[in-house]
Amino acid sequence: MRKLLLLFIVLFTGMVFVGRLFYLQIYDTSAAIQSENNAIKVVYDYPQRGHIYDRNDKLLVSNQPSYDLMAIPREIKPFDTVALCRLLQIEKEELVKALNRARNFSPRLPSPIVPTMSKEEYAFLGEQMRKFEGFYIQKRSLRDYQIDFGANFLGYIQQVNQSMIAKDPYYKSGDLIGRQGVEQQYEEILRGVKGVKRYQKDRFNREIGSFKNGALDTLPVPGKDIQLTIDAELQKYGESLMVNKRGGIVAIDPSTGEILALVAAPNFDPALLVGRERSKNYTLLDQDSIAKPLFDRVLKGQYPPGSPFKALTSLIGLQEGVIDTQERISCRGAYYYGGKKPMGCHQHRSPLAMVNGIAYSCNSYFATVYRRTIDKYDTPQEGIERWGNHLKSFGLGQYLGYDLPVGNRGLVPTKEMYNASYNYPKYRWGTTATISNAIGQGDVLMTPMQMVNFTAAIANKGWYVKPHILKNIKGVDSIPSIYKKKQYTTIDAKHFEPVIEGMNAVYNNPHGTAYTLRVPDIEICGKTGTAENYTKVNGKRMKLTDHSTFVAFAPKENPKIAIAVFVENGYWGSRYGGRIASVMIEKYLKGKVTRKDLENWVLTHSLEEEYAKPYSGEPFLINQ
Repeated sequence: MRKLLLLFIVLFTGMVFVGRLFYLQIYDTSAAIQSENNAIKVVYDYPQRGHIYDRNDKLLVSNQPSYDLMAIPREIKPFDTVALCRLLQIEKEELVKALNRARNFSPRLPSPIVPTMSKEEYAFLGEQMRKFEGFYIQKRSLRDYQIDFGANFLGYIQQVNQSMIAKDPYYKSGDLIGRQGVEQQYEEILRGVKGVKRYQKDRFNREIGSFKNGALDTLPVPGKDIQLTIDAELQKYGESLMVNKRGGIVAIDPSTGEILALVAAPNFDPALLVGRERSKNYTLLDQDSIAKPLFDRVLKGQYPPGSPFKALTSLIGLQEGVIDTQERISCRGAYYYGGKKPMGCHQHRSPLAMVNGIAYSCNSYFATVYRRTIDKYDTPQEGIERWGNHLKSFGLGQYLGYDLPVGNRGLVPTKEMYNASYNYPKYRWGTTATISNAIGQGDVLMTPMQMVNFTAAIANKGWYVKPHILKNIKGVDSIPSIYKKKQYTTIDAKHFEPVIEGMNAVYNNPHGTAYTLRVPDIEICGKTGTAENYTKVNGKRMKLTDHSTFVAFAPKENPKIAIAVFVENGYWGSRYGGRIASVMIEKYLKGKVTRKDLENWVLTHSLEEEYAKPYSGEPFLINQ
């Protein structure tokens, strides 16, 4: 028995050794990989990033040469740190920090020590590189902006961090990646594919030639050029109009959903986020907690829409059959309801039918239509749900699906929201509790992008195409079909005509709220808005200066442009929003501006004093 036990132990031990040897030689390639890493130097050949053009083939973004000082920590020999720092124009502490970071990442793999050096810096350093063994220069390209505007939609490029590398193994330490705007959205198209070159090293760690005669090397594949839907001239003009103001302008072609201008104000020169100063400049922009230049107000700012919402109140009332175009509703200077504080209204002729109700922006008219819409159903909960479904069909209260990486969904209030707010069923709530929704002053919130989208749907009499900024990819047949498909609203096409007539009367009726903003030879349909602006200070509700809001499209027949303008603390709709929209429309349709009075007024007026007032720093957070 003992002999058998001894034999078993010997056999078992032998099998363990054989199995381990088999695993190490056949399956475990870590030793081979480490040996290969020691014997082979891998150098990446970075492709040119794709260029970016506007809709008229104007070059917006190209490339410029850049150079990274790279190091392989284990190959670094003692060197004169003072001399290298002098050549690089950096402090010794910065160099030491970069080298420690490289060692922690990997002693054997290359890491960037000083990235994105200019051509001049490289020329100064290149002659001295022989003195610094273990360091080498890697060439790549940085963005070269041909314009000094549009930073909000262009985005920028930056070095990848470890979380990005872990998410996508294509990227290595020191690689660049698109962030924000189209640089991020179309990163895989713009970046191209890196080439790889492998060099054999001898036992003294010296390069002795290509590995396997270059059989495994690959050439870089340049990134594809893309053309945007943006009209660079219109964009530049819009940004000039928004100097010393905060808010957004977004213009689209209603028939295609193509974004013509996307102005977020304040904005900044995209060149600030290029090169060695990128990190410092980004920090300065990010720390501006007052103006918030990195906050894209046109995609992320959520605001009460104000009176432009009345066009939707009309459409829903017509669809629900609670009003017709001929019925005239009286206005006594305010809408009185339930013993509560009346909803004030401007002085105008009364009674009013729909077209003049829109032209004069009568609060009493739209409060009546809204109340009938909700009260048509057995419970306010059911009425709010039906009302909300109509709004959602215009793309409100949800992400629109445009091809930009940021945005907010806005808010369409629901029965669940009101039930929770009023502690239902313990306490009941009725239509009058939500009556401010009728005029865009209740709980509804929209981004300027959503405002222009519902305006485009009105211009098209019931449908829209998802807004998008990509016009085409050079060398590719087509853009995604989702940006060609019509999205239909729940409103029948026949109901849009009277609303369009009302929006046209806003400009053409002598008592219309935009009558003084008419543009020669262009039939514009629009709607002014004055969005009340509140905040809470120490728990107390405080009123701030109203926002100026405006939506429009033109021409009336076969419209070519729809636009939404939102100016924070801009007083009333025709003061800033209407003026800006009118000259933007003329600029796009005529190529020039004849209403110089409107243009000059906007260019010479500033709201900086308004923004300097206490508590006016973050009005876009109102009602959230």
